[in-house]
Amino acid sequence: MITSDDHAGLRAALRATLPSVPWQRCAFHLAQNAQHYVPNMAMRGEVAQAVRDVYQALNRHEAEQRLKEAVAKYEKRAPKFSLWFEENGPEGMTFYSRPRAHWKKIRTVNVVERLNAEVKRRTRVARLFPNEASCERLVIAVVAEIHDDWMIGKRYLS
Repeated sequence: MITSDDHAGLRAALRATLPSVPWQRCAFHLAQNAQHYVPNMAMRGEVAQAVRDVYQALNRHEAEQRLKEAVAKYEKRAPKFSLWFEENGPEGMTFYSRPRAHWKKIRTVNVVERLNAEVKRRTRVARLFPNEASCERLVIAVVAEIHDDWMIGKRYLS
């Protein structure tokens, strides 16, 4: 399973190279994107809670039901949001097909963002690399170290 934001180029590349791998739209970024379709600032908190409720359901069936209820609830007050959420909401539900213990960690791209932050932190210290290969060696070492932590130390997914 691949979890990512809704980037058109990335989605096209995934369909072209890994068409059989399930795709999960990052639930956090999906909730952020939903805010662009809310008609006024006063409704933002209410809509954000409705989106969170969908992705905190106990199973996919319940999530789909909550999605339908949210779409119906905002059909008149926030029609753009309602249409957008009806179309895009199911993209964030792929994680329901995986073991429940993994849901919290696979429904967002937090793991990727944390990995990128660690690579950035470590490469910023070096600041200047004599060549591209030296930078690649450092990045590979950082990623290998994190991989070892996940495999031996604190397991990310069990």
